[in-house]
Amino acid sequence: MSANTVYRRRVVDDELDELFSGLSAISVDGPKGVGKTATATRRAHTIHRLDDPATLEVVRADARSLIRGEEPILIDEWQRWQPSWDLVRRAVDDRPNPCRFLLTGSASPQTPTTHSGAGRIVTVRMRPMTLAERGVDVPTVSLARLLDGTDPVQGDTQVGLREYTAEIVRGGFPGMQSASPRVQRGQLAGYVGRIVDRDFDEAGQKVRNPHGLRRWMTAYAAATGTTTSLEKIRDAATAGDGNAPARSTVQGYREVLERIWIADPLPGYVPTMSRLNRLTTSPKWYLADPALAVSLLNVSSDKLLAGGEGDIVVPRDGTLLGALFESLVALDVRVYAQSAEAEVAHLRTKTGDREVDFLVEGRDGRTVAIEVKLAESPDSHDVRHLLWLKDRLGDSLVDMVVLTTGKHAYRRKDGVAVVPLALLGP
Repeated sequence: MSANTVYRRRVVDDELDELFSGLSAISVDGPKGVGKTATATRRAHTIHRLDDPATLEVVRADARSLIRGEEPILIDEWQRWQPSWDLVRRAVDDRPNPCRFLLTGSASPQTPTTHSGAGRIVTVRMRPMTLAERGVDVPTVSLARLLDGTDPVQGDTQVGLREYTAEIVRGGFPGMQSASPRVQRGQLAGYVGRIVDRDFDEAGQKVRNPHGLRRWMTAYAAATGTTTSLEKIRDAATAGDGNAPARSTVQGYREVLERIWIADPLPGYVPTMSRLNRLTTSPKWYLADPALAVSLLNVSSDKLLAGGEGDIVVPRDGTLLGALFESLVALDVRVYAQSAEAEVAHLRTKTGDREVDFLVEGRDGRTVAIEVKLAESPDSHDVRHLLWLKDRLGDSLVDMVVLTTGKHAYRRKDGVAVVPLALLGP
C-alpha cells in the first residue's frame, strides 16, 4: 500500500484489535490480494517480507533475525519459510506477552502439524471486501443484533439489481476497487492465471495439465451455490470427451484450492436435535469471491442480467446470476458472522425437499436462518422453508431473514425480516 493510498478499515480490524491486546501472536490467513499485509502492517513496528528473495536469504542464514526487532513483529507470507511458525511458537512459549507477533499467510502448509500453535498462535480468517467495506451503502441492519434478537430491521437503499451485478463482476479485492472495468477484467484474469501457473506449484502441487486444471476450475465456478458432486464437476469440465482426470487428481485440485484459500466451501449443517436428523452434510461450493467465477466463466454484467450462462454449465436451480448473488451473500455473511463469533452452514434435507441457504449459529446456540432471493419482495412461497425450520427449532431460531435486491428493510407479519443485502452489516 503506497503512502498516498487511504486505508479502508475492515470488519476484521475490530476483531484483531480485541484479540491482539490479549494474545502474543496472531496469524491472518486468506487469499492473495485481500489486504492482509495492509491490515497487519498498521499494527507492526518491524516487518519481514518473506516473498522478498533478499529477506528470505537473510532469514535462512540467520533464523532468529525473524524474532528480533521492535515489537510487534510482522512476518509476511510466513509459509514461504515454514520453520518461521515454530520459531514464533517457541518465542511465545519463552515470553507470552501480548502484541508480539503477527503472521500473514496466503496458503496453509501441506503438513497440518506445522500449523499447530496449540493456542499460542491464533488464526484469523480474512476474506475479500464486503459490500459495506466497499462503501456501497451504509448498513442499517446488524447480523450481531439479529443474533441477539434486538435488531429493529429498518432502512432504505437505492442499490438495485444492476448495482449488485456490477459488484459481483468487480469483486472485493482492495487493489482492484479503483480501476476501470477493463483494467479490473485484466487484473482478475491475471489473478486466475497466477493460480494455475504459480500458486499450485508454490503450494507443492505440480500441474501436468494446466489447461485441464483451468477447465476444472471453470466447472467448479459453474457449480457455485450448488452441492453438485465432484464427479459431476469433473464431467462438466471434460464435456464427456473420455479424458476426465482421475478422481485423486480432482481431489488434489480441490485440496490445493482450499489450502490457498481460493475455494471456500460452506459445510452442511450438523444439528444436535433429533427432529433434524435427515440432513445432507455435503458442502456448497463457493469461490473466495464471485468475481473469480465471473472471470473463469467469461461472463459480463450485461450477459448475467440477460440470464446468460458461462462457458461451462452445471445443472442447478435458477440462473447463474442468482447463484453469483448468493455467493456475494456468502462472502458478506461469513465476514459478519466471524465478527460475531458465529458459525455459518447451509441446511438441506437428504430428499432435497427442504433447504435453507445459510444458518448462522452463535456461541450460545442462538441461530439466524437466511434465505437469498434475487427479487425485491419475497412472497409466502419464498419463506416457506424458514417457517418450517422455525417450527422445528423453536426459540433457538431467534430470527428468519430473506436477503433481497429490494429497496426497503422491513418485517413481514409472519415475523420474517426482509433485508436488502446492501443494508446488512456486522
